[in-house]
Amino acid sequence: MVYILAQYINMRLRKHISTLILLLSVSAFSQKLWTLEECISHAIENNLQLNDFGFTTEANHETYRQSVRNLLPIVNGFADYSINFGRSINPEDNSFVNTEFFSNNYSIQSSFDLFQGFQKINGIKASKFLYKAAIAENLQQKYLLAFRVMSAYYDILFVEGLIEISKEQVEISQTNYNLVERQVELGVMAGADLYEAESLLLADKLSLTQNENRLQAAKLTLLQIMNIPNESDILLMPELIPQPEIANEEPILSDSIFIKAKGFMPSIKAQKFRVKAAKKQLAVARGGLYPSLRVQGSIGTGYFETITDTLGVTIPFRDQFRDNTFKFIGASINVPIFNAWASRSRIKQQKIALDRAKNNAKIQEQELYQIIQQLVQENNALMAEVTQTEKREVSQETAFKIAQKRYEKGMINAITLGQAKNLFATAQNENLQALLRLRVNISTLDFYKGLPIFNIN
Repeated sequence: MVYILAQYINMRLRKHISTLILLLSVSAFSQKLWTLEECISHAIENNLQLNDFGFTTEANHETYRQSVRNLLPIVNGFADYSINFGRSINPEDNSFVNTEFFSNNYSIQSSFDLFQGFQKINGIKASKFLYKAAIAENLQQKYLLAFRVMSAYYDILFVEGLIEISKEQVEISQTNYNLVERQVELGVMAGADLYEAESLLLADKLSLTQNENRLQAAKLTLLQIMNIPNESDILLMPELIPQPEIANEEPILSDSIFIKAKGFMPSIKAQKFRVKAAKKQLAVARGGLYPSLRVQGSIGTGYFETITDTLGVTIPFRDQFRDNTFKFIGASINVPIFNAWASRSRIKQQKIALDRAKNNAKIQEQELYQIIQQLVQENNALMAEVTQTEKREVSQETAFKIAQKRYEKGMINAITLGQAKNLFATAQNENLQALLRLRVNISTLDFYKGLPIFNIN
């Protein structure tokens, strides 16, 4: 009974310790402040879709290595054990025998291609270019994932800014409600004014709740991109949003950024490698029109129960293994004459594949230029928008402060005050959104300029 009690206590203790460790790990995660770089690094290490591109790269690497090994000669070993029944040919003198006997054969055969129209050499180069294209495509996917993380990261910062604005609005409405409540108690204001103040307070609290729900949805989006299961909250490092120097900003030229981006963008490099691979695959197809030359040889031996000496005794295995040895070496040439135009058809198909690869390369460059063009246009628009929203926020703040003083003196009602307060909150939201959009836009343009925005290898 004491032993059972001790086991039960140990089991409960281990359970409580496990629960405590789990709570501590959850607490440690929830208290960690994540920077943008840490979020991107975690997403790249744990993203399952990105792993699939890594497997594709590994597969292409192995294909390239095997294409190199294809230059080696082919060596095959052969062995058999046969039992002959009924009428058979005696391997000793090629006469017919009707006795049952068994035999063994052993051989090693090898062949080596001397010339195949340089198909193997061009195949090696093609597989190498495809392997490099896979590496570049894998890096491109990492950059795309980093942009997704950055977008989700700044969405959270934007909503957190909205929550701060909403809290300010709730605090102002609560102060006004308390003021009206005291005025009603003193008989200075009517009860209807208190209902209007309460309505504004409830509307601001609802807006705060909606923004808090929106924040949870934004955090869930980031957690899913980072592939962090069993978590619903994440704390981001507070980040100051610098005010851009619009007055001293030099005009951004799309062409200069495009020239820099074209030199290092993985998507452009990948497509260029595919064009080179297509050229080599076309050379492989053309190699099928040339004659091929191969050398081959073999060595073997055998044991046959029918081989006997002058006394009719079967010669031992060791002696037959030595005496029956045969060797062969030779060369063969294969000249393609007619194969229903199959080789010509493959050449035409590879020419089409090469043209398609070149066209896809032009499409990649065109899409890159259009993206940069849109970013530059959006950057100019956001610069002007930030200036206007900042001025509007200052103006609406002044108008709200005046309205607040008038409301406290009873010169305007709660509805008019609510309108001024809502206009001020809207101006704050618009300025915050414009600043964050400009921050993302500038970071994206810096990336295309070749600046080290992401620490990705």
